[in-house]
Amino acid sequence: MANPTNNAEPPNADAEMNSKRRRKKSIVWEHFTIETINAECTKARCMQCKKVFSYITGSKLAGTSHLKRHIALGICPVGRTNQQDGQLLSLTPLTLTESQVVNDLPRKRHKTTSNSISFYHNRCRHDIAKMIIMHEYPLTIVECPAFLNSVRALQPQFPKIPLDGIEKECVELYKREKETLLNLVNSVNGRVNLSLDMWSTDQSVGYAFITGQFIDDDWKLHRRILGIVLLPFPESESAFNHAILSCISDWNLENKLFAITLDESFANKEVRKNMKRLLSEKNPLILNGKLLIGSCYARVLCQLAQDSLGALSETVKKVRESVKYVVLLEGTQETFNGLKLKLQVPSTKSLVLDDQNQWNTTYHMLIAACELKEVFSCLDAYDPNYQITLTMNEWKELEILCTFLKLLIDAANILTGPTYPTSNAFFHEVWKLQLELKNGTLSDDLFVRNLITPMYERFNRYWKDSFLVFSIAVVMDPRFKMKLVEFSFSRIYGEYAAADWIKTVNDGVYELFLDYVVQMLPPPTFVVNGNEGFEEETRLHCEILKTEVDENEIFLSTSDELSDFEVYISGITSHGNMKPELDQYLEESVLPRMQEFDVLGWWKLNRKKYPTLSKMASDILCIPVSTVGKESVFDMRCRKMDRYRSSLRPSTVEALICAKDWLKYGSPECSPEYSPEYSSPRSVVKMELFLVLMFKMKTKKKDISDVWELLRNNGVKPNK
Repeated sequence: MANPTNNAEPPNADAEMNSKRRRKKSIVWEHFTIETINAECTKARCMQCKKVFSYITGSKLAGTSHLKRHIALGICPVGRTNQQDGQLLSLTPLTLTESQVVNDLPRKRHKTTSNSISFYHNRCRHDIAKMIIMHEYPLTIVECPAFLNSVRALQPQFPKIPLDGIEKECVELYKREKETLLNLVNSVNGRVNLSLDMWSTDQSVGYAFITGQFIDDDWKLHRRILGIVLLPFPESESAFNHAILSCISDWNLENKLFAITLDESFANKEVRKNMKRLLSEKNPLILNGKLLIGSCYARVLCQLAQDSLGALSETVKKVRESVKYVVLLEGTQETFNGLKLKLQVPSTKSLVLDDQNQWNTTYHMLIAACELKEVFSCLDAYDPNYQITLTMNEWKELEILCTFLKLLIDAANILTGPTYPTSNAFFHEVWKLQLELKNGTLSDDLFVRNLITPMYERFNRYWKDSFLVFSIAVVMDPRFKMKLVEFSFSRIYGEYAAADWIKTVNDGVYELFLDYVVQMLPPPTFVVNGNEGFEEETRLHCEILKTEVDENEIFLSTSDELSDFEVYISGITSHGNMKPELDQYLEESVLPRMQEFDVLGWWKLNRKKYPTLSKMASDILCIPVSTVGKESVFDMRCRKMDRYRSSLRPSTVEALICAKDWLKYGSPECSPEYSPEYSSPRSVVKMELFLVLMFKMKTKKKDISDVWELLRNNGVKPNK
């Protein structure tokens, strides 16, 4: 009969000395008990699965290596169950230090390796750098006493990281991620669109945030910050050209730039003129720079909201003070709710004080207050301290204001989704907003006209600046094509006046498509002179494509008549194939309208049917309409770099901000655990134990199936 004891004495003195020495070196006895079977045999029993293992047999000491493997490698069935249930064991592969594992190896027993320790440090430095980037912690956090105490509690041997060391680690992480993104950008066959936003500082300098947007070869839309450029003289008209040219050089976009979107808060007429000239130079065939969008969609909506709220600033202030009185004063909320029940007001909205920097929160505060206006109107009778009163006319004006703010909210919400929408999605919101604002200026109500007319004038400037891009983009949506353009323009301008607008869009679609056909032609060999050669070649190509060409009008070189003839034939052939491809797409029936339609997926399936048109669609559909991220769609403040980041080197600022964007939205980062540079302790432990097990199995001629069981339990699938 076995006599279980937690620390039973071994049967002889030598075994006792060996046992005590081993118990002092190993933590395995926290999971095993020693059971004396008889004078010649002592066993070790697992506290979890109750399985018995050999320990001492006569004068032979089995040791603790096999006991440690039972717990550390997950062979214990109870241990595996606890790990699956989320209950961590006190002895797991992660808690085993490298020195403890190496001490149990049969060879080089008392030697430790520094490789695994250095790898562990490298991994920790990498993770700390990633934490700083993702959570925007200051680099000085590595010198904070509270941070050092936390790290040393987890790993007492981990050394203090110097400030310049963690900065270098963040920059190195940025460089690795940039190389990955650069490879992706270079592999894209289509073009890249840019948006330009500027952040101010407390100093007289600015930072240009350049965001790139493109569609990869698998028809997935990507939106990434490509660079952050310090602008020493942001008021200069050519400062932003420098930022764009810097980005083009860094990302090899010399032949890939397609369209640029600016923020009108800093893009004056001269800046736009310079940008349009730059865009025309980088894209000599793409609509002569007409794809420059001079205003950010989100900023325009924000300015419209500010204008409308400013028109009723005093009334809005009264509502804000009333909500503050009800929400913040003790006991007032109960009185207000009781009065609401007594008056049987059906509103289910709750009063919430707005954030004056986020115009959507002001809208939600106003709409809730308007639904509860009856309660506010009677509150002074039940609470004599409430002295704020709004007239019925003021409530009516607020309701009209909320009606138009709702249009802006709906138009802005398209930017707050989990993914950035393709450019075709914006046309629906823009043309409806243009129509409603125009109708508002024709209202019989004087208040409505006075409120809406300034909004319409501002938005109409934006509409004229960007309607062509929006329209061409929606033509690339097979659910709408030119049909929606014709319908919406007729609603806005009437049947007669809409004809010119529709013709402008139709000509733009064909002209842009012709540019893509020209790009697919073989290199021309027309005789040209001087610096006008490229433009002359392009003009002659378009002559071939747009008109029935008279061969006498083409000047061919005399060096190789047959090669010139091949160019001539290629132009005529392209002309014959071009028109059916575009016309076939436009003449086919539109697809049934469905809300969850994947326009990029449709073009991916039909790119062989429309080889040229699909390339055009790929570039058009990824034009950025807004320069800000979804977290800033409703922000009424100008973006500003904080003092800490302004104190850093510009290269460090770029590394921290870009790396966060790439890690958050980019492809999954290659885990350092499997990188040669960042081998983890777990992988080192597994490999060492595997080699030891293989050696023991081979020398002792034991059943190899135990090895397979150990490997399978640890996620390893060896090739038999």
